[in-house]
Amino acid sequence: MALEAIQTVTQAEAKAKADREAAAAQVKQKLADAQREAKQTVEQVRQQAREEVRGMMAEAEAKAAQLTQEELERARADCEALKQNARGRLEQAAQLIVGRVVER
Repeated sequence: MALEAIQTVTQAEAKAKADREAAAAQVKQKLADAQREAKQTVEQVRQQAREEVRGMMAEAEAKAAQLTQEELERARADCEALKQNARGRLEQAAQLIVGRVVER
């Protein structure tokens, strides 16, 4: 009877040791899986952020190009107005110069 009790205890201890080792291995595996998933998640978020930044930069560049084009159009219109104004005064300037030259 004592021998059976010793064998039962020995078997129980062996089973408990095997269960602890299996649990430890399972915990290690779960930790490794969680770390791998975390790294994948971080990389996905980084990639999404890079894509979002690229989109924002493209949008900003397009807006800047549009504003530049609008400013150039305004400058062209201002230059054209100045030219027209100058052409309108050209005749008066020529008459003034001729008048001063003739008076001398």
